[in-house]
Amino acid sequence: MGSYFWVRGSDGLHPGPLVQGLVVTLEITLLSLIFCAAIGLLVALLRLSPSRLARWLARIYLESVRNTPLLVQIFFAYFVMAPILGLGRFTTGVLALSLFEGAYASEIIRSGITSVDMGQWEAGRALGLRTGVIYRKIILPQALRRVLAPLTSQAVSLLKDSALVSTIAVHELTMQGRTIIAETFLTFEVWFTVAALYLVMALLLSLVADHIDRALALPSAS
Repeated sequence: MGSYFWVRGSDGLHPGPLVQGLVVTLEITLLSLIFCAAIGLLVALLRLSPSRLARWLARIYLESVRNTPLLVQIFFAYFVMAPILGLGRFTTGVLALSLFEGAYASEIIRSGITSVDMGQWEAGRALGLRTGVIYRKIILPQALRRVLAPLTSQAVSLLKDSALVSTIAVHELTMQGRTIIAETFLTFEVWFTVAALYLVMALLLSLVADHIDRALALPSAS
């Protein structure tokens, strides 16, 4: 299996198909996490908005995404949205994952915001701060500490769900594994290696989030 990690050429070592797929998986996960967090925050604020139209739009998005399978959403994005918007496979995969995971992230963020004591809002208004400033300076920093753990679980879920973009021929880790199996018939060895790589990435992600969680808790502990 070592030759599928690194390939030795005349000019040195080059990434093999598994390493190439691993890099693509990490790129998809990182980009999707960024857009997922942005979408989740936006939808959470829309759900909490005094505007009935904003709440209605957020509700439609949430119900549409949470009540349809991710695989169907990936196919819809690839076969319907991508040709209209001129998107490539990689971008389509990131878009589908971001929209899907963003729906769940929005509920996590919304619960974190609503868990902040109302006295914080009253204190901000007493100081004459605008709603946007109160969110940015007072509410969101406190909500972040409370939602970091569930958001980490959502990030791990996103990492695992990224395997589904192989269905639209994005050459991430799972797709590379399938290609190797088609060439070598080493089914057990390849899938065991691919599963181990996903496990390592998920554990590392959890460790990073745990470190961030402890770092954020330091000021309040003093």
